Amino acid sequence: MSAVMIARKVRKWEKLPGKNTFCCDGRVMMARQKGVFYLTVFLIVGTCSLFFAFECPYLAIHLSPAIPVFAIVLFLFVMALLLRTSFSDPGVLPRALPEEATFIEMEIEAANGNVPAGQRPPPRIRNVQINGQIVKLKYCYTCKIFRPPRASHCSICDNCVDRFDHHCPWVGNCVGKRNYRYFYLFTLSLSLLTIYIFTFAIVHVVMRSVDSGFVKTLQDTPGTVLEVLVCFFTLWSVVGLTGFHSYLISLNQTTNEDIKGSWSGKNRLQNPYSHKNIVKNCCEVLCGPAYPSVLDRRGLTQDDLPVPASTATQSNPVPQTTKTTAPLIPNEHTPDDAKPSIADSAIAHAEKRSPSPKKEIPPTPTKVPPLASPETDVEASVIIAKEKAL
Repeated sequence: MSAVMIARKVRKWEKLPGKNTFCCDGRVMMARQKGVFYLTVFLIVGTCSLFFAFECPYLAIHLSPAIPVFAIVLFLFVMALLLRTSFSDPGVLPRALPEEATFIEMEIEAANGNVPAGQRPPPRIRNVQINGQIVKLKYCYTCKIFRPPRASHCSICDNCVDRFDHHCPWVGNCVGKRNYRYFYLFTLSLSLLTIYIFTFAIVHVVMRSVDSGFVKTLQDTPGTVLEVLVCFFTLWSVVGLTGFHSYLISLNQTTNEDIKGSWSGKNRLQNPYSHKNIVKNCCEVLCGPAYPSVLDRRGLTQDDLPVPASTATQSNPVPQTTKTTAPLIPNEHTPDDAKPSIADSAIAHAEKRSPSPKKEIPPTPTKVPPLASPETDVEASVIIAKEKAL
């Protein structure tokens, strides 16, 4: 059975390559491995819930009601930054179209020339100059493009990300050009929230131990012990991560560049992106313009689907042609034989209204002239002869 290709419009995010997942009709973009992200949400929500249940009622009465209010505001701020970092496009670069990839391959082959057999072809690199320094653009064999400066290919998401910093499993997404500032603000606010909860948890235990004793306090607030332990082990990692990224921001450097030693290796190259000023570097990273996404995830494109021919015929039936009849109202252009009489129109109207079947009217016989006999032929010839004699 032959098939017919039918085009239907789909969103571009449904056809994007890579290993990302999309929700809310392409508005939410994350990595496929989201298990650690759910653990992050559980730890933050769980720790804050214990704090609101055991410490806040006592501290609001004996110290100040502003303590739980500030904790709620800080908690909402942390969750908003976490979701903003996790659900956004980090700066994924679109892959080259087949025509573009073929053209780039032809350019590379023309530039490299014929490589002798047994020799390794030269690396696919382009050089650009940034702030008086040569920067190499590497070719991505997966995306078929020359990556922009500071871009790198994420092996987990299988995409090239502009100003790639690192892939963070705790937020379930890559950290790049479009969401780095939100990631840094998330780590900074989470550090403040962890210090805040840990400090007032200790204050709560000390204040209740003065009145009831330390053992009795732990028995009355069993969630405090678990809360203090979680905050203690989380504090060092989160605060250390925030300090490390504060150091990178002051140098206008990414985690990927720091690990590879791009600007501090044997060549001792200077960072061409640094302004040689901590304030300017921080302003560029944290207060720079918000870059739009280049993916156009919610744009429309056409997708050709094979459909059986019988189904396509049924869905698209051939319109039937109807014959036109003579006009009901006679006019000057209608011949007299085709003009309907009043009696005919009355009979037709009565037949439409009556549900009874129509009676068959026998056809009227047509008059045929009689055949000529021999006697009539003789009389006709005599009359013709007389007329000629006269």
